[in-house]
Amino acid sequence: MTTRREFLVVAGAALAAPAEAQLPANIEALRKAALQEAMRKVTGGAPLRSGRVKLDVPPLIDNGNSVALTVTVESPMTPADHVKAIHVFTEKNPQPYVVSAYFGPRAGRAAVTTRCRIADTGTVVAIAQTSDGAFWSDRAQVVVTLSACLEDGLI
Repeated sequence: MTTRREFLVVAGAALAAPAEAQLPANIEALRKAALQEAMRKVTGGAPLRSGRVKLDVPPLIDNGNSVALTVTVESPMTPADHVKAIHVFTEKNPQPYVVSAYFGPRAGRAAVTTRCRIADTGTVVAIAQTSDGAFWSDRAQVVVTLSACLEDGLI
């Protein structure tokens, strides 16, 4: 049986200990680093070029649980010059990878339309890898009013 004095000592010690926040204080830096690392894994550190890729996502998103997005890439889709893959990333999701789609020259056109979850207001990035080893990208800033992907360990 615990005495009143023992209970008060333990309760006082628990209250005196510093409270830990749910999210780390440097959450923004961690999210940016996770996005950069995910993009580096796909590109192998190769430079990203602007152009050829068009990312179409609404700038204002009412509900982040189901967001329509379309990525199109200008490419002749011939055996000598075609898009090998399209990758989409977001800055604020617990995992920055959203979707990857792979193509061959017989695909006809390089385009992806899908729905995804976007956790919070931030940047969405689309990267296209071409058959010559180049990486092309486009970015869009989105504002999410109802967040998605909320879970423990959110980075």
